[in-house]
Amino acid sequence: MAGSTPARKPDFRGQVRPEAHEGGTGPAEGAVTPSGSDAPLPVVTGVNEGPRPTPGARRLSFVKDGVLSAVRSSRAGAKAGLGFLADRLIETAPRVPVRDLAALRRQFPGLGPEQLADRLVAGAANATSTVGAGIGAAAMMPVPPAMPTELAAEILGVASIELKLVAELHEVYGQRPPGGLKQRGTAYLAAWSDERGVDLSRPSTFNGALSSHMKHQLRQQIMKRMVRNLPNLMPFMVGAAVGAVMNRRDTRKLAEKIRKDLRTRQVPWSALEALPSLDQPQDPIDPGQPPRELGR
Repeated sequence: MAGSTPARKPDFRGQVRPEAHEGGTGPAEGAVTPSGSDAPLPVVTGVNEGPRPTPGARRLSFVKDGVLSAVRSSRAGAKAGLGFLADRLIETAPRVPVRDLAALRRQFPGLGPEQLADRLVAGAANATSTVGAGIGAAAMMPVPPAMPTELAAEILGVASIELKLVAELHEVYGQRPPGGLKQRGTAYLAAWSDERGVDLSRPSTFNGALSSHMKHQLRQQIMKRMVRNLPNLMPFMVGAAVGAVMNRRDTRKLAEKIRKDLRTRQVPWSALEALPSLDQPQDPIDPGQPPRELGR
C-alpha cells in the first residue's frame, strides 16, 4: 500500500531492521540500527566477487615484477655510469694541453689553414686508432668484470685526444673562445658533444658552466660512443682491428663537422688580432690516457 511503513523483520539479534526499498542501498528513513545510532549498517562486499588467481598467474605476476625491477635497476646503473664518465670529462677538459696558433705555425711552417688542419686531423685520427687497438687487444684477456673499465678508459682516452683536436682547430680558424682554462675547456667540451664549432656570438656556449642541456648532450654523446665501441671488446684480436678502424673513422667524421662549421666564421690569419699565448694547465694530462681513478 502506497505510503505505508515498510515491512520489518527481526535480525539475528532479535532486533528489527527495515527492509531496504527496492533499488535502495540503505535503511528506510527513521529506522533504528542495531547500535541504536543513526549510522547505516555496514555493507559487506568482496564475497564471491570473482575467481581467485591461480598459482600459475601468481608466479607470472612475480616474474613480471622481477623483470620490471631488474630493468629499473639496469637503467639506474647505466645512468650512474654515464654520469660518472661525464663528470670525469668535465674535470679532464681544462687539463688538456693545447697549442696556440703561433706554436702550431712554428711546428708546421709553410702550411696554410686547411693544410695545417689536415695535419692535425691526421695526427688525432692516428692517436685514437692506437687507443682503439690497445683496448681491443686488452679485451683478449678473459676478465669480463674488467670490460666496462676498458670501455670507459677508451671513451675518456679518445675524448681527450679529440678535445685537443677541437681546441687546436679553433686556433687554426681564428675562433679562440675568451676566458681562462676552465671557460675554454667548457666551450670545447660543448663543441665536442654537439659536434659543431663554438659560436663566439653566443656567450652561453663558453660561460664557464655546463648547462643542463649541455650535460644532457654530453651524456648522449658518451652513450653513442659506448654503443659504437662495444665491438672493440671482441676477442681474438678482432676487437683490436675493429677499434682501430672505428676510432679513426669517428675522429675524422667529428673533425669534418667541426671544420665545416668553423669555416663559416673563419677569420684569416692576416686579419687576426694579436692574441696572448695560451696558458697551460698546471697538471696537464697526456691525451689518450684515461684518468688514474679508473685503475689502469
